[in-house]
Amino acid sequence: MKRRLIAILAVAAVIYGTDYVILRYRMATNHNAFGSVTRNVYYMVKLKSGKTEIDFAGQQDFECPNTLFPQYFEKPCWLARRQRDQQIVIDSGNPHNPSLY
Repeated sequence: MKRRLIAILAVAAVIYGTDYVILRYRMATNHNAFGSVTRNVYYMVKLKSGKTEIDFAGQQDFECPNTLFPQYFEKPCWLARRQRDQQIVIDSGNPHNPSLY
């Protein structure tokens, strides 16, 4: 059982490493390393009254790597295209203890 787990982890590490090396190669040779995705950005503002206000901030273009797995702390383009909406949560503070905010 232990050997199987080690083998699975080794295969996963090789696949992830290969994905990273391919991305680095594409970056070095300027071959379509990154793509662009247009997202709808929303601000979710939590008011002190306890209600939530939703504000549409417009559409923004984001860069994403053309890879299988997340690289450079960014979602891959195939996943970013599926998740078109981005919510940014803004908290205005605790109504019961406003001195902390």
